[in-house]
Amino acid sequence: MRRTAAAGQAPPGPEGLPDGGSADGYGAGAVAIPAELRRGRGAVSNASGRYEPETRVLVDDGWSSLEDLPPLRTEVQVEKPKKIITRNQSPDISFDRSINPYRGCEHGCVYCFARPSHAYMGLSPGLDFETRLFVKPNAAELLERELADPAYQCRTLAIGTNTDPYQPIERTHGVMRAVLEVLERTNHPVAIVTKSHLVTRDKDILGRMGRKGLAKVALSVTTLDGGLARSLEPRAAAPHRRLAAIRELAEAGVPTAVMVAPVIPGLNDHEIERILEASHQAGAREAGYVLLRLPLEVSELFKQWLLTHRPDSYRHVLSLIRSMRDGKDYDANWGTRMRGTGPYAWTIGRRFELALKRLGIEKTARARLRADLFEPPRPNGVQLSLF
Repeated sequence: MRRTAAAGQAPPGPEGLPDGGSADGYGAGAVAIPAELRRGRGAVSNASGRYEPETRVLVDDGWSSLEDLPPLRTEVQVEKPKKIITRNQSPDISFDRSINPYRGCEHGCVYCFARPSHAYMGLSPGLDFETRLFVKPNAAELLERELADPAYQCRTLAIGTNTDPYQPIERTHGVMRAVLEVLERTNHPVAIVTKSHLVTRDKDILGRMGRKGLAKVALSVTTLDGGLARSLEPRAAAPHRRLAAIRELAEAGVPTAVMVAPVIPGLNDHEIERILEASHQAGAREAGYVLLRLPLEVSELFKQWLLTHRPDSYRHVLSLIRSMRDGKDYDANWGTRMRGTGPYAWTIGRRFELALKRLGIEKTARARLRADLFEPPRPNGVQLSLF
């Protein structure tokens, strides 16, 4: 049922993609997994990660049928890191530290720029990323220990910038809830991005923190088209559920924003104004957008998705993407990777600004979170100061 090729060789299957692409070590031309096996998943294939010495793909060798295999199920493994706060020095993002309670994401958004990170685990950025997940059950304990470090300096902690902290397995593991309890107890500011209505479960904590200027939440709304959402991000909350989450959080006193992300030219960019209007009516008072990013394996995974779900739009969408990426699928340069360049990218930005102005949402009117209330936790056994 499997066939193996040396790393760097094209796996058995299509010779290339309609745009002239061919196997380049990042999964181009990878064989699609039968639809019945990947029902409810975003990626179409499961090519081996770029660091693996061999490439493995499913093929029907005539002895049995691929359709006889069971559907892909979600598997969860425990990961116990030594530290939980991740630092970055990227000049084009607004935070320098973040937490990822989970590795991999069951939401299955085919465009997710975090997919290539699964290759570091010896797994595929394709279907493995959304079916073979890792949970960090000691995240809250690690966070408390790191916040107690005398050298720690308080700044806003971002959660949900890589994988979604409120993906379905959070209902079982509750790691995010435990992390929020630590942050509330220490008065530490936090900014959350999610696609899940599950965030409303924690509106009690987020409401109390929000009223003190310690929390804000952004809901990522990619499209208002339920059919497109089901194929593009199959296990994320439906668009109307995300709008409902914005409303519930706003009513609970949480500063709430909407992220139109990603903007995919030729696919959902015509919805920018409608998404902003619907989100503003629901209670969002801040807004942002990010242009589609296609690093490493994500480029071929997205192309395969287009061929499967929107074949008539394949060439048009890719042409627009490349017009904003200097002729490439992706340009990782700081300052332009989030917005793109060229006339089409400028038009998207201008439309966004005009929509915000019409709705009365000031682009610079962002809720500033407080860091002056921070109280470091006192680990058990530590003697209190006399003065």
